[in-house]
Amino acid sequence: MAGADPHGEAPASAETQPNAPTPPPGDGGHAGGHGGAGKRALIIGAIGVVFGDIGTSPFYAMREALAHSRSGGTAELAVLGVVSLVFWALILVVTLKYVVFLMRADNKGEGGTLALMALAQHAVGRRSALIFILGVCGAALFYGDGIITPAVSVLGAIEGLKDAPGLAGRVDAFVLPISAGILIGLFMIQSRGTASMARWFGPLTAVWFLVLGGLGLYHIFDDVSILRALSPHYGVMFLFDNGFLGFVILGSVFLAVTGAEALYADMGHFGKAPIRQGWLFFVLPCLALNYMGQGGLVLAHPEAAANPFWMMVPQIAYWPVFIIATIAAVIASQAVITGAFSVTQQAVQLGLLPRISILNTSESQAGQIFVPAVNMMLMVGVLFLLAVFQTSSNLAAAYGIAVTGSMFVDSLLAWFVVRRLWKWSTGLSLLVLTPFLTLDLVFLTSNLLKIPQGAWFPLVMGAGLLVVMWTWVRGSQILTAKTRKDSLPLTDLIEMLRARPPHRVPGTAIFLTSDPEVAPVALMHNLKHNKILHEKNVILTVRTSDRPRVPEDKRVQIEPVSDDFKRLTITYGFMEQPNVPKALGVCRRQGLKFDIMSTSFFLGRRSVVPSATQGMPLWQDRLYIFLMRNAANPTDFFHIPPGRVVELGAQVSV
Repeated sequence: MAGADPHGEAPASAETQPNAPTPPPGDGGHAGGHGGAGKRALIIGAIGVVFGDIGTSPFYAMREALAHSRSGGTAELAVLGVVSLVFWALILVVTLKYVVFLMRADNKGEGGTLALMALAQHAVGRRSALIFILGVCGAALFYGDGIITPAVSVLGAIEGLKDAPGLAGRVDAFVLPISAGILIGLFMIQSRGTASMARWFGPLTAVWFLVLGGLGLYHIFDDVSILRALSPHYGVMFLFDNGFLGFVILGSVFLAVTGAEALYADMGHFGKAPIRQGWLFFVLPCLALNYMGQGGLVLAHPEAAANPFWMMVPQIAYWPVFIIATIAAVIASQAVITGAFSVTQQAVQLGLLPRISILNTSESQAGQIFVPAVNMMLMVGVLFLLAVFQTSSNLAAAYGIAVTGSMFVDSLLAWFVVRRLWKWSTGLSLLVLTPFLTLDLVFLTSNLLKIPQGAWFPLVMGAGLLVVMWTWVRGSQILTAKTRKDSLPLTDLIEMLRARPPHRVPGTAIFLTSDPEVAPVALMHNLKHNKILHEKNVILTVRTSDRPRVPEDKRVQIEPVSDDFKRLTITYGFMEQPNVPKALGVCRRQGLKFDIMSTSFFLGRRSVVPSATQGMPLWQDRLYIFLMRNAANPTDFFHIPPGRVVELGAQVSV
């Protein structure tokens, strides 16, 4: 797995730690050590961030599944079958796969596809191309989900205006502009940070789930025979009754569990116990009640199949429910946007993307970040979706494929963890994972049938991001190989300097490089053009670990090379932002003292030109060069004082 390209020279590879202790499969994360009040706060916080996406699925999941059934959703078997399939999808996909199984596969408390990829690489003890490709595919698909979720959630909520009492269709034409305005406003405030608002996310989303559960409980009594849907028998009968159409309907049923991957991805923010407890004892019962209530309503009033969620809201409570539904949709969108920022930070640290400007929006919370480029990409993508698809029904056709793809990738990566890290036997591993893989494949192929209706969008976007990531990784590998081939080993250079000492100047020079074994380009150019050598010289390499965070006592490693040279390695986790001056403060405690105002940082900046005769195809060379030119300035990325930086360049072809 290639690492980031932090120095403008070549990519730094991710540090592997095959002998690191294996985390226990218990309740890791950050939930430990809290009292009762603290645990309740974490549960409420998890409800706001983790479950927002799955909490907006009732807007459209039942409606779409019923609409695709042979009877149009009005026959008794159709209603019982769809509710049964939705309920058991929540049990099998969310509860068993993610809450019970995958949340045990944490990377020092962190979850998500990239964290799982790093854990799988750690489990096998070497870099695996297959694991790397799976991780890249999962990350690329995540962004497709990140664009569709805000669009379908907010639009699904605002479409409630069409059934609002007293409006009688007079605002139908404004549903799309209102949705676009809300989403534009949401993206515009991202740069200011959401820490001040985030404390309200949990309580507001908890109220939303209580509303969902209350509406469902009220309408179950429209026809209590809907409770028969708790038996999987009706789901199976419904699928056989609809034949191939039943397979198509599974793609709509899957809409009820979109957001399940957030349970795993956000594990590091809240810990396992709060997420598990929030799901099992609060969110799952509320969702199950709501879907049962929608089913009871349709059994009693078949015409409600056209829009069961909004039809179940009593007129007297319609506007309060509409307002809290809109708030819940905005919170769900915010959670996905924040998740996209976090995944981008991980991807940059793991070397899947070039340096991107990542800004902290909170002085007290390290996880509060803003990524301008990703924010703009998401906003443009969301507005494009609204303009092209225009209704939540049309967007629902595009939804699901990215999520099922990510879930399938998670199941495949879990194989390496259970076999290599947990040491399960082949038989036990197959026994546990085969049902999950089969379920993922069924949902994935069902959603693939929606490609003509809109599922093409997340696939096209995912493919584009896959090309970008692969180009960056491959180009960085080629540049690394060329750098090593054309460079002089550092030890050889030191011997040459002993034989012919250059002019010495006081102070410390720090040369940033991704390969500490060879002489950095900036050092060679400094000797060639300035004909000087500083009194103290440090060869600095910044590496990314396959762990989310690195303890401060393991942050730096100092290795003397000669009287004049030292190698300094600074290691960060893939969830951390590099800060070189802060890390140099750790060096002082280890005897390597720096005066930042008398220290010069030398960076090698390479001007890359395309080559038609070597490396990648010419179009890929040009894409890689474009990515390099638009990468964030290493001075800003590493928080180095700009007045202490000297950049020396060279030209190289790829």
